[in-house]
Amino acid sequence: MKASEIRRMPPEERVRKLVELRMELVKLKMQSRVGTLTNTSRIRNIKRDIARILTVMREEALKESSVEAVTREGTSEGSQAVENKQ
Repeated sequence: MKASEIRRMPPEERVRKLVELRMELVKLKMQSRVGTLTNTSRIRNIKRDIARILTVMREEALKESSVEAVTREGTSEGSQAVENKQ
């Protein structure tokens, strides 16, 4: 799964996919412990997909918080400028 594909997903779908991948990872780890796992690289790929989803979610959260901070700074600076004029 590519990061660009994850960015196009709605947030609800990302969360659903994250839960799905985590459940699959648990199953694969269990198969690995029992000795029935045939494709060991699948564990690594799932871990990477989980990390990609978490990274995109974190990026968006930081972007939203920075937009809010800029918006708050802009309104507080504007009100300070009006107060300084008076």
